[in-house]
Amino acid sequence: MVVALVAGLVCLIIGAEALVRGASRLAARAGIPPLIIGLTVVAFGTSSPELAVSLKAALDDQAAIALGNVVGSNIFNVLFILGLSALVVPLVVARQLIRLDIPVMIGLSLLVWLLAANGQLGRLEGLLLVAGLVGYLGVLLRQARREAVPESDASRAASGHWAWQVALVVGGLALLVLGSRWLVGGAVSLAQALGVGEQVIGLTLIAAGTSLPEVVTSLVAALRGERDIAVGNVVGSNVFNLLGVLGLTVALAPTGIQVPPAMIAFDLPVMLAVALACLPLGFTGGTIVRWEGAVLFGYYLAYTLYLILASAHHAALPAFATVMLYFVVPITVLTLVVVATQEARRR
Repeated sequence: MVVALVAGLVCLIIGAEALVRGASRLAARAGIPPLIIGLTVVAFGTSSPELAVSLKAALDDQAAIALGNVVGSNIFNVLFILGLSALVVPLVVARQLIRLDIPVMIGLSLLVWLLAANGQLGRLEGLLLVAGLVGYLGVLLRQARREAVPESDASRAASGHWAWQVALVVGGLALLVLGSRWLVGGAVSLAQALGVGEQVIGLTLIAAGTSLPEVVTSLVAALRGERDIAVGNVVGSNVFNLLGVLGLTVALAPTGIQVPPAMIAFDLPVMLAVALACLPLGFTGGTIVRWEGAVLFGYYLAYTLYLILASAHHAALPAFATVMLYFVVPITVLTLVVVATQEARRR
């Protein structure tokens, strides 16, 4: 089962890298601006492992893994990836992200929580989310036409023959399908062997594993100075996870997806809170600085520790939850409010 897990992750990472490389160069050849590429081609490409894994899990009647993968990936993307990337180099948050894409991510996080509140996500909800994806893509494509890169610049930005780029896309998709099959099978076997619930495995191991392409993409983009792509990749991936991955998974699952009560009470609210945190972070000077990255990264470690303690029914869980709820979280919220207020007055 460990061999299947590792092999599945390797296939997912290589497949996503090939898909993103080929698709982004095809998009650049078409003259699409870098931020739009980050929000669409790169974000959707790096989210393709989540789509492959969640679809496979839902079709195999492993709904906890399918839903946990989406929710856990969205939490991981903001807390771990943005946090780690900002620790390496301060990230630039484009104005469009603050005005459009981050509010869209917040609204979708709230919508999914409300739709799941009755404990069931059915085909109608799935089709609603997929329709939302079509509308979101339409808005971005219309904006891409207004901000299109001149043809000569686009030709210089895209290297390699178009046939090779198409081959990368097709080969990447094939590896994603194979990797998702191995990863889900290995994860289920591991959960059964360790006595850990599939929901926890989906929220942690699978969510982190399928988000590795986002980790690599955002870090490389940040180090290369393409910091708008680094943030756009995370925000776009989260939007695609909610609309595309969850929408298609729910729409194609034979009996929909049952939502565990623990996820309704804890994990979905955490996903919404994480999305909300992006707004003041991006508003303060249009950057996510190192101390803000450290806060995000620390919260991911705390969230993972909470899941481990809860799954083991550890005696330290109540004390840990009390400290986080009544001390750490209020101080963080107060700090963000003060910083955002100072920024508003400065402007």
